[in-house]
Order: sequence, then C-alpha cells, then structure tokens
Amino acid sequence: MSSSKQLLEEEVASDPYQVGTTIALSALGRRAKSRGELFTLLKKRGIAEEVANAILFRLQEQGFVNDYEFARYWSESRQRTKKVSRRIIIGELRSKGISDEIIEWITSDISDDAEYENALKFAERKARSYAKLEPQVAYRRLHGALSRRGFSGNVINRVMLELGISAR
Repeated sequence: MSSSKQLLEEEVASDPYQVGTTIALSALGRRAKSRGELFTLLKKRGIAEEVANAILFRLQEQGFVNDYEFARYWSESRQRTKKVSRRIIIGELRSKGISDEIIEWITSDISDDAEYENALKFAERKARSYAKLEPQVAYRRLHGALSRRGFSGNVINRVMLELGISAR
C-alpha cells in the first residue's frame, strides 16, 4: 500500500467528518457540484456513507450545496456556451445525481423557441467551416453535429431549411 494512501486512511479513521468536509470543500472550490457528485467523491475517498450524508446535510444548511441552483446554473451555462438541447441537459443533470423533480423544474423553462435558437446559432457557426465542402457532405456533417447535441429531427429540419442547406 502506498504511504500517501495509508496516511489518508489513518486520517479518515481519526476524524472522518473533518477529512470529509475538507474533501468536499476542496472539490467545491474548483467548481460548483451537485450533492450526488459530492457523495460519490466522498465514498470514493473512503468516507462512510452516514458520515458523507451528515457532511452534505451540513453543507446544504450552510448554503454550499444547493442542487436547484446548481442545476439552474448548469442548464444556463450549457445552453449559452455549448448550445446543447434540453435532452442532453436532462441526461447530464441525471448523471450528476440531480433529482427528477429538480430536472423537470429547470428544463421546463427551456422553450422550443430557445432550443431552436440554440440550434440555429450553433449551426450558423458550424456551417461557415463547411462552406467549401460538397453540399451533401456539408448537410450530413451539420445534421450529425446537431443530432449529437440532442436536437430533435423537427428542430434540425427547421434549422437546415433556415440556412438553405439541403441533402441534394
């Protein structure tokens, strides 16, 4: 066993609550995290489940952990910077341990028009890099890029029509 791992185990054994709190706060210092992400991290670092729950409860009371705020920020950021669809955001939030209820609250604010606008902005940016390609190739690549971002067929077709890009 490596000496650093052994030291961590001894430290956890001596004061698991303090060690777990330090781990969680350190992780929160890098970026906001959901309760589920922090719980997974604490378990992975050897903190017992009941201690991890107590730490996370205390951090929630202090306002350091708030799944609703985290999900709202995550959704807005992903729409603004990555131009991803509601479907992708739902999957990402689920993978971060956000409850279905919070996910529904957050993603219900994403209108069909907002999703179309995100797809159009992304497609306009991408289409410029495809300008010198054959029309069929440009269509295929742009369609694939929009699909990978989780946009529905209807949204993709509207965007392609708007940009005047066809399969022929």
